[in-house]
Amino acid sequence: MDQQDTQQAAAAAPPAFDPDAFLVVPARTFEDLRIGEVFRAPSRTLTDAHAAAFQTVSADNHPVHYDAEWARRHGHSAPVVHGLQVLAFTAPGATLFPHFIGEVFISFLELSCTFLAEVHSGDTLYPALTITGLEPQGDNGVVVTAATIHNQRGELVLSGQHKYLLRRQ
Repeated sequence: MDQQDTQQAAAAAPPAFDPDAFLVVPARTFEDLRIGEVFRAPSRTLTDAHAAAFQTVSADNHPVHYDAEWARRHGHSAPVVHGLQVLAFTAPGATLFPHFIGEVFISFLELSCTFLAEVHSGDTLYPALTITGLEPQGDNGVVVTAATIHNQRGELVLSGQHKYLLRRQ
């Protein structure tokens, strides 16, 4: 193999794989984020299996979550999905948000929410995080997001807020 063949082979060879450069989306910094940006999670139709799994993990055995007759006697049309299970669908990791912020993430600081409507098995949920505030704090910054979940009828079933601490440039 002569020098020209060697150069051509080197040019045709794929670049060495670098796991640190394997990103789902290009990472951004605190300064790159913008108020109004929306990070959606995939929609999800809840099933009885989801409720049973959450009941097992949470140890929440209130009959409103699994006893259809009890639920009806107490004014519910069906067993109600656990509120914390619904809230869990707003986890930032359920969206692409953590991929966008990459290595600048420090911590999940706080969350709050209001449950606005019941969720039942068979409902489809549409979670989203919308940046509502960017608060620089020295070398760090706080990202504030509105956390929302709508159901298949377009009803807002959960409204809340998350705050995350990120490193600044």
